[in-house]
Amino acid sequence: MSTIHAPFDGVTHIRKPKDVGAADTTSIQDTVSAVLKDVQARGDAAVAEYAAKFDQSDLAVFEVSVSAREAALAALDPQTRKDTEFAIANVTKFARAQLDTMLPLEIEIREGVHLGHRIVPVERVGCYVPGGRYPLLSAPIMTIVPAKVAGVDEVIACLPPNAHPAMIAGCHLSGADRIFRIGGAQAIAAMAYGTQTVPAVNKIVGPGNAFVNEAKRQVFGPVGIDQLAGPSEIYILADHTGDAEMIATDLLAQAEHDVRTRVGLITTDATLAHAVQAEVTRQLTELATAETAAQAWDDYGEIALCDTEATMIAYSDHIAAEHLQVHTADPKTFATKLRNYGSLFIGELASVVYSDKCCGTNHTLPTMAAGRYTGGLWVGTYVKTVTHQWLEPSGIAQVAPPAVRQSTSEGLDGHRRAAQLRLDRLQMNEG
Repeated sequence: MSTIHAPFDGVTHIRKPKDVGAADTTSIQDTVSAVLKDVQARGDAAVAEYAAKFDQSDLAVFEVSVSAREAALAALDPQTRKDTEFAIANVTKFARAQLDTMLPLEIEIREGVHLGHRIVPVERVGCYVPGGRYPLLSAPIMTIVPAKVAGVDEVIACLPPNAHPAMIAGCHLSGADRIFRIGGAQAIAAMAYGTQTVPAVNKIVGPGNAFVNEAKRQVFGPVGIDQLAGPSEIYILADHTGDAEMIATDLLAQAEHDVRTRVGLITTDATLAHAVQAEVTRQLTELATAETAAQAWDDYGEIALCDTEATMIAYSDHIAAEHLQVHTADPKTFATKLRNYGSLFIGELASVVYSDKCCGTNHTLPTMAAGRYTGGLWVGTYVKTVTHQWLEPSGIAQVAPPAVRQSTSEGLDGHRRAAQLRLDRLQMNEG
């Protein structure tokens, strides 16, 4: 059983996820490693071969031209364009507000010792935009818009050759400087190493399938990555005030993403637990995407009954769900007691679907308990906080002596000499 669902004091499972076991990723790792090495060695030629092999694409030119971008935009349904621009406006406004909280710093911590930091945008970012089973028009918004707000010089977008044309329009509207029709591990390789046509980037962001995820893992180091994203997750925390129909609806809304979506209810109310289980079963009979959602629920659906509110909070923090909804009598107060999650939805009116699409918070979030140590994609992902220091003579008089002593005790003579030289010259000048 996964450590995420190991026995937990005070928790009884009305419904427990199946122990499906960890997938053997050896073949994926080997395939991705070969792709990365080949693209690094042969560039565009290798990219073209893998595009034909994996995507059945014979594109002679990878980059989407200005005219093709304009054509995709012109073909976009007018209402879809308005809705996309609505989402872009909200994500932009929130990202700008976040960036405004990140301020440069300059402080004199001791007389003559000045320390500080600057907020510097990453120079070039690569945004992977997944194709997926549906055209997720919000996907480019979530990765590209915050990068532009952060001040990234150049944003490169890659999306599979068979992606819906509306996705190109979404990349264009979101502000991508260049768009390439390259998918899979070969896209990650192209952005990480550069090819004859694709420039090498400094950081790669965005979710994708298992091959994309593995490629990001393997290229990390020479380039940065945002995170390693797994299948989507939603958990709902509810007490006796929870609405079974609404909870079931929200669980299934996320379950339709993928057959591996993790969906769960954590509650202190047994009556609600059984009501939600019955309601999920009922709604699956009428859900258009029931084939996917039902398998996700069958394999990964969870209903955990907790003996106390404190246990419910502790178990939720243990799960550290990607999306965490709070349906309790006083959701705002309850929310302040939680610490591990990707994004929090406070009160039953705040549905994951709004964040997924257009309300302004980012939907690229940590999964598989990574919320225990990190948050999701945000404008801060695209900037570096870099420190600096400068000293006056009075500062040298304070920091040089302990630096000399420490260097001596550590046996680092070069360090000692560098510190001592400045101290000697200061004393000579003062003499």
